[in-house]
Amino acid sequence: MAVYLDNSATTQPCEAAIQAAEDALRAHWHNPSSLYKPAMEAEKLMNQARATCLRAVHAQGHRLVFTGSGTEADNLAILGYLKTVRKPGRVLISQVEHPAVAACAQEIGRLGHRVENMAVDRRGVVDLEKLEAQLGEDVRMICVMQVNNETGAVMPLQEIVALRNRLCPEAAIHADGVQGFLRVPIRFSDSGIQSYAFSGHKIHAPKGIAGLVVRREARLAPIQFGGGQEEGWRSGTENVPGILAMAAAVEAFPADGVAHMVEMKRRLWDGLRAAIPTAELNGPEPGTPESAPHILNVSVQPVRSQTMLFALEGEGVYVSAGSACSSHRQKVSAALTAMGCSTQRADCALRFSLCPAVTAEMIDTTVDAVRRQYEALSAYVRK
Repeated sequence: MAVYLDNSATTQPCEAAIQAAEDALRAHWHNPSSLYKPAMEAEKLMNQARATCLRAVHAQGHRLVFTGSGTEADNLAILGYLKTVRKPGRVLISQVEHPAVAACAQEIGRLGHRVENMAVDRRGVVDLEKLEAQLGEDVRMICVMQVNNETGAVMPLQEIVALRNRLCPEAAIHADGVQGFLRVPIRFSDSGIQSYAFSGHKIHAPKGIAGLVVRREARLAPIQFGGGQEEGWRSGTENVPGILAMAAAVEAFPADGVAHMVEMKRRLWDGLRAAIPTAELNGPEPGTPESAPHILNVSVQPVRSQTMLFALEGEGVYVSAGSACSSHRQKVSAALTAMGCSTQRADCALRFSLCPAVTAEMIDTTVDAVRRQYEALSAYVRK
């Protein structure tokens, strides 16, 4: 039995999303910017999908810009806003951000702002005491992910907003919600954040479609130019099949999916800990409010993660060592390093990421495979 536990990298498209995309390709392939009836029908369906995604994060009355990826959504939120800010200041980015946010630092500097990192604690959660000391009236923007893509740490967005309101009320807050969307609840309208990015292929829609939720009153400049689609914020003919597929995936996401993943994650950690007593948890304890329901990061020293990944693949079990966006660069995880993990511990880390379709049998199969490979490989490493 093949077991896929790399859902933070991408998910298998659900049948509802596949059907929606196929229907759009066959019947609603017209350009939604055109003025004849079939094109206007495509536009109508696209805007219904927009409303579906806005409802999913309780953002009715605000704007949703469809983009091609979560990376593009993050870039638009950060650079698009900072292009409208005339007075230079500081931009705070958490130490454990995805490259889609962290790699914006150089461009932020070109816009005249100074980037500073926000520290995290040993669980990978933003350190609120250090952040409080760091905030000031010259802070223009705060960038913090809703859920860390490597450790599953849930960031204290409400507490960060409260600190912002007290110490730098003019600063905008952008949240990368790619790993939180549908899995960790958010009420955007009441959240106090300015923008929220999400991606379809993390919630069983196809790749190539994502979105950025933006407050109705927010300032935002485009970062790409053309025909002025998406209210001028994101030019380019809209990906109607992808948009309709993403909305279908949102509607198909099971109501009990989060609770099920919490249970399976707990089963996985309990099983790994029993099979390998020296296994080390990287991130918050499963089942706590700071722990997302679907991501578990565990180090199995002294076996290097890359070695274990290949061994598990041979048994039909697919996991990862961290972010898929940086898996080919052979670098020690910046997120685990920021949490205080040693180089060796970080180099032996495995990321297991679940979806609502994961079963107890899959979890137990994974635990057995990790145990067998660890027993064989650790003996070899010690020689």
